[in-house]
Amino acid sequence: MKTILGYVKKEPISILLLVFPLAILANVLGWGSGWVFFLSAVGVIPMAGYIGKGTEVLTSYMGPRIGGLLNATLGNAAELIIAIIAIQAGHLELVKASITGSIIGNLLFVLGFSILLGGIKNGKQKFNKQQAGHHAVLLALSILALTIPSLFSHSVGDTGSIRVEVLSLGVAAVMIVLYVLGLVYSLRNIESPLSYQIEEDNHSHPTWSRGTAFLVLALATLAVVILSELLVGAVEHVVENSGLSEFFLGIILIPIVGNVAEHLIAVQVAIRNKMDLSVEIAISSSLQIALFVAPLLVFVSLAMGNPLTLEFNQFELIALISGVLITTLVSSDGESNWLEGASLLAVYVMLGLGFFLIP
Repeated sequence: MKTILGYVKKEPISILLLVFPLAILANVLGWGSGWVFFLSAVGVIPMAGYIGKGTEVLTSYMGPRIGGLLNATLGNAAELIIAIIAIQAGHLELVKASITGSIIGNLLFVLGFSILLGGIKNGKQKFNKQQAGHHAVLLALSILALTIPSLFSHSVGDTGSIRVEVLSLGVAAVMIVLYVLGLVYSLRNIESPLSYQIEEDNHSHPTWSRGTAFLVLALATLAVVILSELLVGAVEHVVENSGLSEFFLGIILIPIVGNVAEHLIAVQVAIRNKMDLSVEIAISSSLQIALFVAPLLVFVSLAMGNPLTLEFNQFELIALISGVLITTLVSSDGESNWLEGASLLAVYVMLGLGFFLIP
């Protein structure tokens, strides 16, 4: 018992593992779609954390370069799994909203909280100005790539036409090529903005064996698949009964629950005055979503017979552009303070209010 309590105290997020069987019971015993959705969403949180932990441990065994490649590939595994299940169920608008929500959530919500709490604790904080410039270029490029299909689709053809699909596939292919080039660059330069490294103590050792890390990674991934099935299956009923739109669930709630563990790390390292790492975590995650997850979903959806295009609505485009713009302005000088963090959060709250009121 002492061992269990000690582990829970060290890893408080592990207490949420109890939610996994409750989510299954809620579905089997018919507790209602609201409970199924809520418990499934909460249950994803610790599983995503263990995917991240397993990846981190394997990284320590494989070395920083191969580990960086593994991090870049599995960094958003939970969000990717939820999106694939949603595509299978035909919730394409939910998937596109979650792509937008993940990007602006990392740039405005996570980075905003990190800068706010880090600034309150440590005052003015500094980070690598040159690296921030690399981030700004890649962020602008990734958002431009996501907006091109939306801007050109009305002239190319009707929504859902073969021309619009071809445009999305072409843009997605270019984005994946750019992402691969970024990974090649990161293998030669560990400071690449496409692949962050969790900072470790020189005297620390992996807490799990390699086999344990693989087992945890596999079990956590399987649990995310099960919970995603339950979560997505309850979406329609939740929308009908709660008054919340599918768009709001996709753009605000799902991105938050899919990556809470990583978000907490970004905030914690900012409080410890390691702002370089905090900025890297938040922005790298956005870049992975934009340059890897979103284009990959285009090809996955085509293979599943339910094509997803990169055609976003005007509200999503406004959110993406404003998120990148304000983040670039805040990070351009290589310094941050709590007021800038509050400003990022204010933009996120205003956008969230608008998304909430959209029917």
